[in-house]
Amino acid sequence: MSRNVVTIAADAAVIDAIKTMLSHHFSGLPVIDQDRALVGILSDGDFIRRVEVGTEKRRGRWLAMLAGTNQAALDFARQHGRKVSQIMSPNPITVEEDTPLEQVVQLMESHGVTRFPVMRDKTLVGMVTRTDFMTAVASLRLDGLSFSGSDDQIRAAVIAALAHAPWRPAALNVSVHDGIVSLRGSVRSDNAQKATIVAAENVGGVKRVEDQLARIAYPPPEEDYGGGDFVSLQEEPSTEDDRPL
Repeated sequence: MSRNVVTIAADAAVIDAIKTMLSHHFSGLPVIDQDRALVGILSDGDFIRRVEVGTEKRRGRWLAMLAGTNQAALDFARQHGRKVSQIMSPNPITVEEDTPLEQVVQLMESHGVTRFPVMRDKTLVGMVTRTDFMTAVASLRLDGLSFSGSDDQIRAAVIAALAHAPWRPAALNVSVHDGIVSLRGSVRSDNAQKATIVAAENVGGVKRVEDQLARIAYPPPEEDYGGGDFVSLQEEPSTEDDRPL
């Protein structure tokens, strides 16, 4: 969450809002009233349909009737408005300081938004954006997975990582030499192949993954996590001796 929030007044000129967004490299701004209460959100999406660039909505007679006069009036105000209050999105969705991260993600996905004002009671105290998630991922140092275990321990960890995955390869064979993992087996799809490699790469101590997985439409149901090939026993035809007395 960013606590140093840059805001824009509801009665500010649209051109001033654009200059603020460009100078700070922001894609959105919280909008406040004279009492510094949050009243809306202004985003770069609010400038897609504008008369200045010739992208305002042009509805035919029948579409205009279906949309209704109220929607037509709203569209006109947003596409021609000169004040922030005329083009912003009012009543923005907000989150609290103690809102769980999973809930924030669900809100972003379900509402298709990239930022939320963070509130403490009725006071704006910050903004959470998708960029904050990028920063958090980067801080994990994805390339810094360290592990001092032996090849056998790495192999056991790779097998454990794949053991309960619904897309795990059939007839899986895992071998490790000097931290280099070799994967053999059968997968149903390119996504399953990719996921298997990613699972191995995320095990501590793995230096590189050598992909020797085979893509087949219907891999056999047998799965071997012991490191060797698994051979299916074929059903033999019935003989005279097999018939009941």
